[in-house]
Amino acid sequence: MALTKNTILSHKEIEHKIKRIAYQIYESNVDETELIIAGIDSNGYLLAKKIKANLDKISNIESTLCKVNINKPEPTAPIKTSIPAEDYTNKSLVLVDDVLNSGSTLIYGIKHFLDVPLKQFKTAVLVNRNHKKYPVKADFKGISLSTSLYEHVHVNLSKQPYEAYLD
Repeated sequence: MALTKNTILSHKEIEHKIKRIAYQIYESNVDETELIIAGIDSNGYLLAKKIKANLDKISNIESTLCKVNINKPEPTAPIKTSIPAEDYTNKSLVLVDDVLNSGSTLIYGIKHFLDVPLKQFKTAVLVNRNHKKYPVKADFKGISLSTSLYEHVHVNLSKQPYEAYLD
């Protein structure tokens, strides 16, 4: 049986979702002067960069991009960030990933940032699936999907045209 590829978001739709997420982040941080956009490597980081670019266009909040390295096969391994903890202490932070599937990656990312006092902590994903093993939610999401456990969501943000598809 051949695998089928069903596009769930086109390039234009992804651009629109990213812009909408940026506006939602701005609205929830309108009184802030600084904001940390922390993207989970690799697609989460690419999404975070795009959100930051949109946020920089629509607001005067000083946003800082942070890359979060999580060993996805072994999420309990130490997590590394591209900026030191002092740089996000007592600031608003948004943790970004491309797909929220089981919630494992996001929950371990959240756990890492809970070791430092934050002013506000939110999460953002492009695709939110409904198969969570952990009690984690996305505060900002591009699209929510009800899929079977056997389907896989792929997001391509590394080269244009961007796409998200299901197989």
